Amino acid sequence: MEFGDEIVRELENEELWTVLTFKTPHGPTKTLEKLAKVVEAAGWRVTFKANWWTADIPYGLIRLDLQRGGREKILLGRWILGKDCELVRIESLGLEEGKEEFFRMVDSITSTLIHDPVIRTMREQY
Repeated sequence: MEFGDEIVRELENEELWTVLTFKTPHGPTKTLEKLAKVVEAAGWRVTFKANWWTADIPYGLIRLDLQRGGREKILLGRWILGKDCELVRIESLGLEEGKEEFFRMVDSITSTLIHDPVIRTMREQY
């Protein structure tokens, strides 16, 4: 990804959650793969990954749980299809703010996803 350096720099913050908003010309699967490669190249190990998107509107959400040297991070990537790869915003959030942002993002994909048993179980864990 063209903005991989910015992601790697933000992951060095002490906050648990790193949230980015970006445009991508790629579909959901390729976007997830590219984001995972950026963090793995920086030495982070992906311990969990998930990708939600809508069929009607070309946007989605990626979640990567990461570990490196005893540290844990959660990377949320809110993406929308665009002509080019472009970083719109990146920020670090604490535990509670990050959880709320994650739930809000999943809810924004579609309210029917929340009735999915996998998503419901994930929400209960976090």
